[in-house]
Amino acid sequence: MDLLSRHLYASPRVYLRELLQNAVDAITARGGAGGRVRIETGGGVLRVHDDGVGLTEDEVHRLLATIGRSSKRDELGFARHDFLGQFGIGLLSAFLVADEIEVVTRSARGGEPVRWTGLAGGSYRVERGERDEPGTTVTLRPRPGSEDLLSPPVVAELARTYGSLLPVELTVDGSAVTGDGPPWRRSHPDPARRRRALDAYCKELYGFEPYDVIDLDVPEAGLTGVAFVLPQAVSPSARASHRVYLKRMLLAENVEGLLPDWAFFVRCVVDAGELRPTASREALYEDELLDSTRAALGDRLRQWLVRLSETDPARLRGFLRLHQLGVKAMALTDDDMLRVVDRWLEFETSAGPMTLSEFRRRHPEARYTTSVDEFRRLSAVAGAQGVGLVNGGYVHDTEIIERLPDIDPEIRLTRLDAAELTTHFGVLDPGTELALRPFLAAAQRAVDRLGCEVVVRDFDPASLPALYLTSRAAQYQEELSQARDAADELWADVLGALDNATKQDRPQLVINHRNPLARRITSLTEDGLIDLAVQGLYGQALLLGHHPLRPVDTAVLNRSFLGLLEWAVHDPETPQ
Repeated sequence: MDLLSRHLYASPRVYLRELLQNAVDAITARGGAGGRVRIETGGGVLRVHDDGVGLTEDEVHRLLATIGRSSKRDELGFARHDFLGQFGIGLLSAFLVADEIEVVTRSARGGEPVRWTGLAGGSYRVERGERDEPGTTVTLRPRPGSEDLLSPPVVAELARTYGSLLPVELTVDGSAVTGDGPPWRRSHPDPARRRRALDAYCKELYGFEPYDVIDLDVPEAGLTGVAFVLPQAVSPSARASHRVYLKRMLLAENVEGLLPDWAFFVRCVVDAGELRPTASREALYEDELLDSTRAALGDRLRQWLVRLSETDPARLRGFLRLHQLGVKAMALTDDDMLRVVDRWLEFETSAGPMTLSEFRRRHPEARYTTSVDEFRRLSAVAGAQGVGLVNGGYVHDTEIIERLPDIDPEIRLTRLDAAELTTHFGVLDPGTELALRPFLAAAQRAVDRLGCEVVVRDFDPASLPALYLTSRAAQYQEELSQARDAADELWADVLGALDNATKQDRPQLVINHRNPLARRITSLTEDGLIDLAVQGLYGQALLLGHHPLRPVDTAVLNRSFLGLLEWAVHDPETPQ
């Protein structure tokens, strides 16, 4: 008794839900038409009256005194899904707030009225009761400390929370609680009027006016309801919770797992007739029906987005600005969503924010990067060379770009290898290149120990004196080298066998001959000064490109900076 009543339920507030559940099921067993449930709170005592089927004395002994007996299916001759309650233990929740439960009942099938009194200690007694009409009355007297939960204001609030949509007449101290049923089922000749009513319902429940309202319907689960699209961005990692009714009785206000994880941008209110609750009736039981329902609701959200893209593109753009991460997550597995993303969602590109379809139209040979840092350091240079570049570094972007051929085999977006940009740079004329050979030899000596190759090219933007470019092969070799240095002797030998680095795999420091400062540096003839200047360009290129600095890079950067300062302020008459 203690285990089931005190530890099965998360909150003692559910006691009224369980009492309502039993009353409604009793009405269902009697035929269901014209049923009434009356709750009275006078004199510090709670009474719940129903005009349901009632129980005989024999049924009282067998059903109320046997914990977990599934009376509604086995004894009353109805299918399990006809009733709200499934486990036959709901009455025990009353022990959360009372030490004694009194049940006075009279069966509609005949027999004398019976009074059953159950005690929290596990004993009970049965005696003759007083009741003229078939039905049942449950009476609770609060235990010390639970008076507030049985007070008139709290009982009225709980009745509205759990039972406002029930298909019976429910009153609390004479005031009606039930009304016209679920708001999404109410007919309105004017769609705009229905939408305003649902907006108001959402505002009342969740405190926000929805961006849009989506009708939900899954016949196999007996599910109807609405999904309210959130009007502000939310984190995709936030667990979306929904308000779920079972046969119009509130199951819980924060049910998780009803929708796919990617559908974090909606809050749902649904009523289901066939989904199974857990024993505590505070969550949904994970089974094949819930899996198929979750998939069907996800399909309904996808259909809404596709229809929005066809009928109201401006509204779709507004939605994408708010909830693009959810749509991107859908596009990873759904071709329709991928088409929506390709046509309507703006990506960061070297030509500014633009949809992928528009960007491909302007740049048939477009490239993409897989990291934000790589895009930021190369987009201006790539754009200046006429190479279109898309930033694929944000969440799901690279996966979406790589999936585009699934919807159109003609789509070509190639991952950028930074080293290939040098093929778009201008080559110096033979005379200039011959004149620069002494400088290039000295510059190469200055950065040889840094694992870098120096080249001189002519490219835009002219304001950039030097650019540090590394190919994927060079990045691989660098990672391999770092792993080898950190490994023990055995693994160092194994990794050494894989190291086939060549000069072509080395990163390149590309000096821009179009830049005035770079041209002055290439005209230097003094080896010491060439070392400082080239190493300074190397360090500046690393910083501008947001490349990670190794200890040797930091040392070279400091040395070149201090050396150039010393050269700039030295006394011309003092020998160097």
